[in-house]
Amino acid sequence: MSSANRRLLLPIALVAAAVVAVGVQARGRAALAPVLGPSETFESWTRRLEAKGVEVSAGIWDLQSGKLLESHNPDSALLPASTTKIISTYAMLRIWKPDFELKTEIYGDLSGNVVHGDLVIKGGGDPLLTSERIWVLTQDLKRMGVYRVTGRLRLDQSAFDNQRYGIGWENTSSNTTPPITALAVNFNRDERGNLVGDPDAQAYATFQRVFLETGIAFDGIQSKDPSSTPGRKLMDFPSPPLRILIQDINKFSNNFMVETLLKALGDGSWPKGVARVQAFYQSNYGLGSDKIRITDASGLSKDNRLSARTLAVVLRGAWNDFEVGPEFQSSLKIIGGEPWKLKIKDPNLARRVRCKTGHLSGVDTVCGVIQMPDGKLRVFAILLNGQANDQDVWEQVSRWAN
Repeated sequence: MSSANRRLLLPIALVAAAVVAVGVQARGRAALAPVLGPSETFESWTRRLEAKGVEVSAGIWDLQSGKLLESHNPDSALLPASTTKIISTYAMLRIWKPDFELKTEIYGDLSGNVVHGDLVIKGGGDPLLTSERIWVLTQDLKRMGVYRVTGRLRLDQSAFDNQRYGIGWENTSSNTTPPITALAVNFNRDERGNLVGDPDAQAYATFQRVFLETGIAFDGIQSKDPSSTPGRKLMDFPSPPLRILIQDINKFSNNFMVETLLKALGDGSWPKGVARVQAFYQSNYGLGSDKIRITDASGLSKDNRLSARTLAVVLRGAWNDFEVGPEFQSSLKIIGGEPWKLKIKDPNLARRVRCKTGHLSGVDTVCGVIQMPDGKLRVFAILLNGQANDQDVWEQVSRWAN
């Protein structure tokens, strides 16, 4: 297997654990097979929900022309939950481009087969730096001739600031989301998928173990101040390309990965990353910060506000974007068309809906694209805030699909 192919290896157990963890918001939701009542209409659906105190922002538009076909409060800005990832991932694809890679940098004073002094690993925001890929990293070092280090292993987290949890994550799922660090190993989770108390210690222990297993020895002699400037750069170790990362983020709704990317986009700062996303939409779509009201990339924050119209504008723009549209489209979840089980079991929607869903306590959302029976495409968004559920959302999607 080539080195390039090995770099894309993911630890299946760890990915599965991370998916379980990021999906904790939706835990306990049963598989859905919407059954449409004979008298239910879009108008009666909205009245029924609002009678229960549910806020509704919903609409469906013709994808080609942008014509609004049906809506209810389409400009009301509500909590979007994970549909926020539509906003963040499309902006990242446009700003960085699909082949963009994040680099983990390795520094040391190499002479012959020996690094004199410390070997420094500097994180750059790679959200898929797993044990398997660290093994590939060590093989690359050995091909350069690195077999012994006279000093110690040092890990450098300085690419990100010290803020490790997002703004507005209080009372959401921050207790089930790992801290966001520049050098994160195995999603900052242990082998069972649990959060680790000290992600820096886990990263250090994992690097040490893999270096030992692959035959790179550390003498451990501290030859200089650990805070001193590292030696010359030996190599960059790239992440998988952004198009691959975005697929994992949107299909599995991976909060950790997208927040790591947002901090990298902001040169290590959440506010700067958010500002870059907002600036992209202002300059390209005329959507100001009053329309793109976000403080994070994942939708965990209850400070976020988006409307059905804003999500539809972004989806329609992304769908028609020749440069990055195909990569974005392929990242959306396909109802009835994934190699794993989805909770939506409506055969009427199979392979006709590409979407992103979102869930928080009191929040149920979905947005995406529907292929109609005549082959035409429509873009839609539903945001429900209050005591609603997935059944309410997907009953309406199924009605629109007919």
